[in-house]
Amino acid sequence: MNNILIIENDLDLLGKYSDVLKKSGYEVTAAFNSEIGINLALSTLPSLILCNTVLSDIDGFGVLSILSKNPSTTKIPFVFLNALSTPDIVKKGIACGADDFVTKPFQGDQLIRSVEGRINKNNNHPHNGTGLEKLFDLISQCKIRHIKKKQTLYYESDHSQWLYLLIEGCIKTLKLTDDGRQMITGLFKPNSFIGLDTLLLDDPWLESAEATQDSSLYLISKSAIIDLLNEHVGLNQHFIKILSANLREKKDQLVELAYESVRKRLTQVLVRLNKNAVPIDQIDICRDELAGLAGIATETVSRILTDFRERGLIERNGSQIHILDFGGLIKMKS
Repeated sequence: MNNILIIENDLDLLGKYSDVLKKSGYEVTAAFNSEIGINLALSTLPSLILCNTVLSDIDGFGVLSILSKNPSTTKIPFVFLNALSTPDIVKKGIACGADDFVTKPFQGDQLIRSVEGRINKNNNHPHNGTGLEKLFDLISQCKIRHIKKKQTLYYESDHSQWLYLLIEGCIKTLKLTDDGRQMITGLFKPNSFIGLDTLLLDDPWLESAEATQDSSLYLISKSAIIDLLNEHVGLNQHFIKILSANLREKKDQLVELAYESVRKRLTQVLVRLNKNAVPIDQIDICRDELAGLAGIATETVSRILTDFRERGLIERNGSQIHILDFGGLIKMKS
């Protein structure tokens, strides 16, 4: 059974969070200040840590900084609990290594979905082994490229010697239709590899890639990665899992495009984007990009989002979409 460590100095909230998690089948360890929380994290090695950003002694960012420097706790998923997740606070937390932000008070099953999502993601990611250590060593020595929003990373039909690892920002891959419309084939968030599908092929890019936000990426030599895979066969499984997940998502997209209504297609896109959204239930994406992902017209996106807002499913402010009723969205897509 997964054990969740909660670090919260409000005893009433600490009790409420504990009850919610226990009812969902988790073991809970509670700490009412950061010193106790840090000691419990080191002694119990929980599956995930929930921590208030505002604590009476060391704040949540300090707790994360201390635990991230300890080899035994550095890989434990860390989720901040905060009354107000402003862009600056979220950016600071991500820079420190936080996996998610959950804004208080929680909406519905938001806390449980965040915990489940981060634990599942962590369980599917290898944390030890010589091959993975060598991969991290290789990446740490690679050059970093910074690109601005709307700047092209590479063009369709170009050849490249690089595999990219996104550090921060967001990159979309796209193809242009004959009438000039964009069909978005992928949307990559931090810690995603870009270009795995061409790693073992000497073929040109089959799509273009463009930054949707100011972004930074590691440039990893394809030949160096291939040498590493040949030397550490077990590392192949890590990349095969990533490719398999990407292939499954592409297959789901094709089925949606072929058989689903425009409303269901857009709903599926929002649900997929929310899986990797930080903070959870807050998606930063413009109408054109939603249209490209769902394969529908921008005007249709606007109409459907307006309907979702009127139904109380979402709030929208520019490119920011705040999901208010995730369960309602799930019902819309089924």
